[in-house]
Amino acid sequence: MEITLLTAKAVQQFNIKPRIALLSFSNFGTSNDPSAIRIRKAVEILHDKFPGMIVDGEMQANFALNMQMLHDSYPFCELINGGVNTLIFPNLDAGNIAYKLLQSMEAAEAIGPVLLGMKKPVHILQLGSSVRDIVNMVTIAVIDAQSRKQQ
Repeated sequence: MEITLLTAKAVQQFNIKPRIALLSFSNFGTSNDPSAIRIRKAVEILHDKFPGMIVDGEMQANFALNMQMLHDSYPFCELINGGVNTLIFPNLDAGNIAYKLLQSMEAAEAIGPVLLGMKKPVHILQLGSSVRDIVNMVTIAVIDAQSRKQQ
């Protein structure tokens, strides 16, 4: 839950209203595996404590990214109207694997990694970062510094 809150705050710093999908291998209760239950409970808590937050799950990535599939199978999902712009992975392994796959396939621009929740600003670049990677990370660092200064 804390990762979702930190991520939502980071997305808002870019003047984007977060529309968050909590990802899993299951969809909306199709499994009672402990990891699926953990995500489901996190969504329930988020809905209860932050009613204005647009967040739903647990859901598979293909449903999160395909609004027609999501609408056809889970019409109750609050992400259908407006789509998803933020994906929360169930753990670091899954998130890093997806990040590296997208980066390698050049299917999307991968920006990061972005460290959240640190007491001081921390921004890192990975070995072999391109000029574009550096510019993107500098942009994130500037926005982070500006938001910390306002607080």
